[in-house]
Amino acid sequence: MMRIEDYGLIGDLQSAALVGRDGSIDWLCLPRFDSPSCLTALLGDERHGRWLLAPAGEVTGTSRRYRPGTLVLETDFETADGTVRVTDFMPRRGGRAPQVMRIVDGLAGRVPMRMELALRPDYGAVVPWVDRMVDGVRVQSGPDAFHLSTTLELSVDREATTADFTAVEGARQRFVLSWHPSYADAPPVEDADSALARTDAFWREWSGRCSYDGAYRDAVLTSLIALKAMTDETTGAVVAAPTTSLPEDLGGVRNWDYRYCWLRDSVLTLNALLLGGYTDEALAFRDFAFRAGTGDPAALQIMYGVGGERRLDEFELDWLPGYEGSRPVRVGNAASGQFQLDVYGEVLGVAFVAADKLGRIDPGNWPRSRAFVEHVEQIWREPDDGIWEARGPRRHYTQSKVMAWVVFDRTIRLAERFDLDAPLDRWRQVRQEIHAEVCEKGYDSQRGTFTQYYGSKELDAAALAVVLVGFLPGSDPRVTGTIDAVRDGLGHDGFISRYSTAETDDGLPGTEGQFLACSFWLASALALNGRLDESRELFERLLGLTNDLGLLAEEYDVARQRQVGNFPQAFSHLALINAAANISAAS
Repeated sequence: MMRIEDYGLIGDLQSAALVGRDGSIDWLCLPRFDSPSCLTALLGDERHGRWLLAPAGEVTGTSRRYRPGTLVLETDFETADGTVRVTDFMPRRGGRAPQVMRIVDGLAGRVPMRMELALRPDYGAVVPWVDRMVDGVRVQSGPDAFHLSTTLELSVDREATTADFTAVEGARQRFVLSWHPSYADAPPVEDADSALARTDAFWREWSGRCSYDGAYRDAVLTSLIALKAMTDETTGAVVAAPTTSLPEDLGGVRNWDYRYCWLRDSVLTLNALLLGGYTDEALAFRDFAFRAGTGDPAALQIMYGVGGERRLDEFELDWLPGYEGSRPVRVGNAASGQFQLDVYGEVLGVAFVAADKLGRIDPGNWPRSRAFVEHVEQIWREPDDGIWEARGPRRHYTQSKVMAWVVFDRTIRLAERFDLDAPLDRWRQVRQEIHAEVCEKGYDSQRGTFTQYYGSKELDAAALAVVLVGFLPGSDPRVTGTIDAVRDGLGHDGFISRYSTAETDDGLPGTEGQFLACSFWLASALALNGRLDESRELFERLLGLTNDLGLLAEEYDVARQRQVGNFPQAFSHLALINAAANISAAS
């Protein structure tokens, strides 16, 4: 089985696939990011569905890249017989059916090739029915139907559809896989060459509009493209990752479904999009957050489906062995039912960032914002489940209280700037009360650091929020002390864990890798603390962890020296973008 970082991402802004360095697509969900996968070898093996397209013989060398500024993936295979290129992409739909396209170009010599498509709908559980067609095959099972179109002669049985051919220098072969509802006719097959041209042009135009001109621009643009690829263009939602159950602890149980939109990531997402100059995407995401989160403020969830769905019931797929034996494989996410106080700060933070950057506020959003503030005024003293979705006891988490402070701070600033009707004296009093309580109960004066929750000795990287959201200025000695404590107490070869799983009761066995977003937070905090050289050194070490395509998973396992967790991870790339911006601002 390949390492997580051996995969590349392709997508059509409504769904996504992971393509391995070996030429196998091992993960594909259609028609949405959170639809049941039809290629699931990532969480099992070839029996659970894959689409292999690679040299039939021994490969002596492999190189790959995205076409500049795009999500069009090119993989070159070198063999004793010659060199061949496989180009993988998913064209934007524009009213068309979802499609995955693969083009084979002979670059040198004559290379024997093997194509093998084994579709397994419903997360690898079903062997579908396969029928021949004039231009390929039709595959059907339950609600799903697929059409593989190619001019090559195919061998067909229920287990797999295969083709053996030779890639000759200067010649091209094309494969188009489309999905449609099984009760509908197969859609027209789009010409792969024209689809490639329009896909390439779309991404080049999009990336060409990037207005970020600060430090580490190339890495920021790569992260923005990854972020765009994880954005549903029809709803504005940004999924945390396009995968489920890639383990945080190899062989362990810390395997979660991340194909949903976390409000926790909201402000980071909006900042990142606006830093890149992508106002339309930022506003679409803001509107998604308000649509999903408004109604009864007491019913606000920490995450939603890509359409704003609330019910994300968690269940296990017991027929899948999991990535490198990491079981269980989960679909849905029970954490959606948790109470996390911080999400109110995220929603109000989104409203503030959007209005501040654009110089205007949507009048219809102000009553919604006031309703949130009034609700938080009643509940901020209650314990919650915390930002990390611990499945242990509720506590008075420091970061949660800081984000409650953000609720009042940002809405006060909005009301002051835009002269909005609000009980400002009362809100200012609550803001000050929260600030004083956090500084008294969330701060360990003997050790000089903010801690995970009131009265605790445990450290938590989320305590860096005190400087990241402006709760305290970067020069405050309590910020310096927290940075040093987090780096010393949670650092592993310089990279940061979220918290100590040995000391914190999160309700789960085992441990996890070092959390990349938290490590980027530390780089941001160091920059805000005036320690620019240390910030740059950490940031550049983190950049060294990206795969050859510039992609990052959720975590990095220092002991095994490999990426772990769902991949690619929006949170990691969001934190990268914001850290680069903080370094630029401090330079």
